[in-house]
Amino acid sequence: MTINLFDDASWMSLRPLTFTRPVANLRIGILTIAEKWAKYLKADFGFQTQDYLSAKFATKPQANLFINGAVCPDEDLLSAVTALKTGEFLSAGDDVLAFCCSESLTYQQAQQQLKPIEYQLNFTKIVYPEHIFGHNPAEIRKDFKLLTEGRSSAKLSGTNQLLGEDIFLEGGAKAECSVFNSTFGPIYIGKNAEVWEGSLIRGSFALCDNSSIKMGAKIYSGTTIGPNSRAGGEINNSVIWGNSAKGHEGYLGNSVMGEWCNIGADTNNSNLKNNYAEVKLYDYESKKMRNTNLQFCGLIMADHAKCGINTMFNTGSVVGVGTNVFGAGLPPNHIPDFSWGGASGFETYRLDKMFGTTEKVFARKNIAFDETEKNILDKVFELTESYRRF
Repeated sequence: MTINLFDDASWMSLRPLTFTRPVANLRIGILTIAEKWAKYLKADFGFQTQDYLSAKFATKPQANLFINGAVCPDEDLLSAVTALKTGEFLSAGDDVLAFCCSESLTYQQAQQQLKPIEYQLNFTKIVYPEHIFGHNPAEIRKDFKLLTEGRSSAKLSGTNQLLGEDIFLEGGAKAECSVFNSTFGPIYIGKNAEVWEGSLIRGSFALCDNSSIKMGAKIYSGTTIGPNSRAGGEINNSVIWGNSAKGHEGYLGNSVMGEWCNIGADTNNSNLKNNYAEVKLYDYESKKMRNTNLQFCGLIMADHAKCGINTMFNTGSVVGVGTNVFGAGLPPNHIPDFSWGGASGFETYRLDKMFGTTEKVFARKNIAFDETEKNILDKVFELTESYRRF
């Protein structure tokens, strides 16, 4: 089977995280949304996304099943999607969840041209950035079952202390002299991942392939560290997409961190306002603050963003693509894409300088910073010009 994951209006409301990817490429739980559907359906997958992203995230022309990339799969939804016949689409109110057709249609065209099949059960849809950490504990549980059912864990060293039995290690994973508490949720350690000595980890938790937790780290429930990453300090209910580093002391809580990001030593984010009021996040569509209706909401950091040591992020901070934040004081709650500076002021982070840094970052992972990547960032720079009013 081959499927395409399509973007709907959620791509807009999930910015800046989606400036550099389709919605289905967001990580929540252990896997990306696209990987979840592919695993459930045993399918190859492509994307139906923005034109400028399609060189990296290509459409599969042979697919006849199209699935909403903002919707996380579960057993009930899977049954409804696989039951679709050619010429039908699965709807839930105004949402198009999936459609089946012999030609490539947009979801709007499918809504107009195909026969509706109403889906009346609950489902998980990622519409705003805070939904990622909000739904992450439940998605870790679902992905843990999906990935480990019927399989045996690699052996865990006897130097560790275990509470509960819901822990799974993939081949090559290592952990020494650490505490794992899976009584609150499962703990998943990916291939060749490593937990260094003295770490305290409470599930639900996922450490993805080739990543490491540094000595003495304190990791709380609902946290995912994506592949090829390094994490340390104190992390609570947060998702790091992958290829990123938060390797030092400092607090990251109720937050989402993209790809190719780096957080300097002793950086902290607030996730609770002093007056306990509901947190607002910057909204790219309205260019205003949007109420999340959450009391706990921390940092949303898009791809290629970096901050220096001792950076202090206020409650509900949104940091755009390619930013570089440094200096004393609290920077504003929204730092536009490709900004350079801190609380004392910002200027535009020139693309040539940003590309120079990014090329070095990619080289550390033995990955080429190629024209496809540059073209995406060129386009994002253009799309975000109106937000940079320094």
